[in-house]
Amino acid sequence: MRRKLAIGALILLLLLAVAAAVGDRVLLRAMRAQVVSTLSGEDFAQYADGLNVVLCGAGSPMPDPARAGPCVAVVAGGRIVVIDVGSGATRNFPRFGLPPGRVEALLLTHFHSDHIDGIGELMLQRWAGGSRDTPLPVHGPEGVERIVEGFNTAYAPDFGYRVAHHGPGVIPPSGAGARAVPFAMPAEGDSHVVFDDDGLRIVAFSVTHAPVAPAVGYRIDYRGRSAVISGDTVKSDNLARFAQGVDLLVHEALAVHLVDVITAGAREAGAENMAQISLDIHDYHATPVEVAELAQAAEAKHLLYYHIVPALPLRRLEKLFVRGVAEVYDGPATVGRDGTWVQLPENGADVRLRRRG
Repeated sequence: MRRKLAIGALILLLLLAVAAAVGDRVLLRAMRAQVVSTLSGEDFAQYADGLNVVLCGAGSPMPDPARAGPCVAVVAGGRIVVIDVGSGATRNFPRFGLPPGRVEALLLTHFHSDHIDGIGELMLQRWAGGSRDTPLPVHGPEGVERIVEGFNTAYAPDFGYRVAHHGPGVIPPSGAGARAVPFAMPAEGDSHVVFDDDGLRIVAFSVTHAPVAPAVGYRIDYRGRSAVISGDTVKSDNLARFAQGVDLLVHEALAVHLVDVITAGAREAGAENMAQISLDIHDYHATPVEVAELAQAAEAKHLLYYHIVPALPLRRLEKLFVRGVAEVYDGPATVGRDGTWVQLPENGADVRLRRRG
């Protein structure tokens, strides 16, 4: 009996070993296939149709396991333009089939740290990933020069290390870092054309985020489809003007009733500084309901929330976040997560909500 048990145990161990070996081979083949798919552009080909908007970061300064720092990738006609780049967002690019080497430009809405702290990662991944020979253009209101200069200075030693290690044929020295492209702050009702090429047009317009200034949002138009990205702002008449009739409104939001829970918890813990910060942030963000009212007035076809405050680690909290929204907005409203992808096919009316990653 013992001998039979021993033989049975040995056979089981052998079967497990074979299964592990086969499993490892399958895993490595899958890993290789993913590398090929990412680097060959196969994944990116899914964005070929129309205007695509992808949340590479749907979060805020508050840590959230489902949301990196604020970052919106706009994909149209085989080109990628990025609006803001918060912490961790660039690392999402490969997951979502977005090659950093193909990024044509970065557009900044304002200079709050959570909207710019991923610049270093983006300019490095674009440079190395695309063997780019020109720096990353960074568009933004006047003052963007100081931001870019700071990142270039901080990364200067790293630029040298990379070229010395890989060689200028692999990583061209001329492509290191970023280049500031400043523009004057548009007056209320006016806009500044940031990008206008081969059917893709992007304009900047002013928003209100006092005491933070300057601050802008962006409107994107491509072959009959349109989207507006708010940046950080309170409910803004100027934004509503530029969002009129838009297919997609991507807007930040702060749920006061959820932030109040944080305030109460901070006070209970004796963290009065955090309690005060959680109160202070009420006055320069829009609430989900205010955003929904704006979307209704602008007749936006789809509303997508990003820069979510506070963090929403549980799906149930997302439902609480949009409490009252359905009462004031007739269209669909989506609480963004990293990988939320909205596809707007050319010259049509469809708004296709998808997920990546």
